[in-house]
Amino acid sequence: MKCAVVGAGSWGTALSVSLCATDSHDVMLWDHDTARAERIQSARENEQYMPGVRLPPALRVTGDLRSALDGAGFVLSVVPSQATRALWAENGALLSSEALICCASKGVENETLETMEKVLEETLGLAFLARLSFLCGPSFAKEVAQGLPAAVVVAARHGAVAHSVAETLHTPTFRVYTTDDVTGAEVGAALKNVIAIACGVVDGMGLGLNARAALITRGLAEITRLAVALGGNPLTLAGLAGTGDLVLTCTGDLSRNRRVGLGLGHGKTLPQILKELGQVAEGVVTAKSAHDLAKKMGVDMPISEEIYLMLYEGKPVGEALRDLMGRQRRSERG
Repeated sequence: MKCAVVGAGSWGTALSVSLCATDSHDVMLWDHDTARAERIQSARENEQYMPGVRLPPALRVTGDLRSALDGAGFVLSVVPSQATRALWAENGALLSSEALICCASKGVENETLETMEKVLEETLGLAFLARLSFLCGPSFAKEVAQGLPAAVVVAARHGAVAHSVAETLHTPTFRVYTTDDVTGAEVGAALKNVIAIACGVVDGMGLGLNARAALITRGLAEITRLAVALGGNPLTLAGLAGTGDLVLTCTGDLSRNRRVGLGLGHGKTLPQILKELGQVAEGVVTAKSAHDLAKKMGVDMPISEEIYLMLYEGKPVGEALRDLMGRQRRSERG
């Protein structure tokens, strides 16, 4: 089967490499920057986003989206969440009517407060709704590209779609589970990036492992509250798309969102941090979506609120910490 991976950042590159692992697929990776696509194709390495990883000989890289999508039975959308609507609104007509679409982008759209499922439904139309799926779970791109073991989950409303996508993605080192809880999986995947920033702040300030563990645990609690308010299953947040992804992103040195928090904890400004990072950190934009969505749904999300205030209103890190610790005491499960 021909597989098209749309987006040649670190995650898109890693998934392209993984798809080639079984020699069962014809894989094309699309980069919006045509010149960069040509360099990657020639050098057999994505020097900007995945340096040091040699691309499989079978993987083709292109800057021509029409060519990448032509005849593709499986399409992985791996562009930043805030760019997803514009990309597919303009290019959705290039998709095969029989293609399975899997979105690996993690975020909530700022303007509409919609998850990627709703964004794709609106841009691609109802004809594709039954064939949409969403890839979530603990998976650093670099380790996936290196063939190190990982377990993830595909969420889809229709079981047959979830299983078809899982079968396509599954390799000896990339184990893929399935779930029908798209809402819970998407909320967990998006909001863990915000909590990872908070954990980075704590680590950057040298506040210890107790504080980090508290943030992860209470962060999971507020993510679960939001997911349930939107119709998700709380048990989903105890699995790979919730706890698994949250723990990895909050503790792993490869986490871009944690590195944003580390910079804040070290006293750096957000523009300075993002310039040094050189890649998208979804948690920065998702912090605004989380703040606005929590207000809209009437859900208490104190950690996400403080991260929003730090990133968007310039609240000092120390003041945010003081306000979090000084909140009125409550029942843990309240």
